[in-house]
Amino acid sequence: MSEDIDDCIIVGAGPAGLTAAIYLARYHLDIRLFDCGTSRASWIPTSHNHAGFPDGINGNELLERMRDQAAKYGALREPKRVTDLSRDGELFIVRCDEEEYRARTVLLATGVVNNRPEGIADELHDEAVSRGLIRYCPVCDGYEVTDRRVAVIGTGDHGTAEAQFLRTYTKDLTLVSPGGDHDLSEQCSAMLETAEIARIAGPCGGFAIENGKFAFDTADGRMAFDSIYPALGSVVRSGLAVKCGAKVSEGDCILVGDHLETSVPGLFAAGDVVLGLDQISHAMGQAGVAATTIRNYLSERMPLRR
Repeated sequence: MSEDIDDCIIVGAGPAGLTAAIYLARYHLDIRLFDCGTSRASWIPTSHNHAGFPDGINGNELLERMRDQAAKYGALREPKRVTDLSRDGELFIVRCDEEEYRARTVLLATGVVNNRPEGIADELHDEAVSRGLIRYCPVCDGYEVTDRRVAVIGTGDHGTAEAQFLRTYTKDLTLVSPGGDHDLSEQCSAMLETAEIARIAGPCGGFAIENGKFAFDTADGRMAFDSIYPALGSVVRSGLAVKCGAKVSEGDCILVGDHLETSVPGLFAAGDVVLGLDQISHAMGQAGVAATTIRNYLSERMPLRR
């Protein structure tokens, strides 16, 4: 176990974690930033709705700029995966496999993981995402599929809601069930019919990039689209919070107060692990609030002086 006691350990180095690192380092606090390298922001080929970048910015470039900014103030990213989190009196014990670290506070910015359609190989998935053939956030990039041929892979309430949202951008829209017939309520069916959204049964399979489009098999034969949106939910990475005794919602999001504090004193959370809005600006805003609350939390317990 490290003999040092950090003021804060940040778990996760996406937009939320890096924003918090910048703030906390500029507050002259001793911090560690652990990054397992799976930020969803790295998937973004070009973000066009992030303020300040009118021509768009690549997700990896944005992360690299934020890492450089954090490092400028002394917040260095450590490429480690946190495997356990516990409380020991007034301190937190953060474990990275066999290594242990101690901190007065912890900020969880661990995000979520999108569920992919079954049968898509990693290499194909990554290429399709980089080319905008697979997209996960219509709030972020629905504008980019305006008047294009689009499929939503999903069913039920969630699939219907995503298709309804995308109908704002294109009328050439198909809801494809991931496996077998659709599972739709009468209300969902009526909404899809009113919006003139086509419905195709699954199962989906045989995924490939063909002639610049994303193609796959359905119950109605092989189909190809300019972009597809998987609407299959996500896994919220709140396991560390649960291990430490923090309360989570029925959907596994970490429950926090107005200033991003969890039910465990000294433990904070920000970003999609709190609310899966999938918006960089929202995650960054939460991180700024959380970091400032952490600074004030620490100042109440010990003098912060130069």
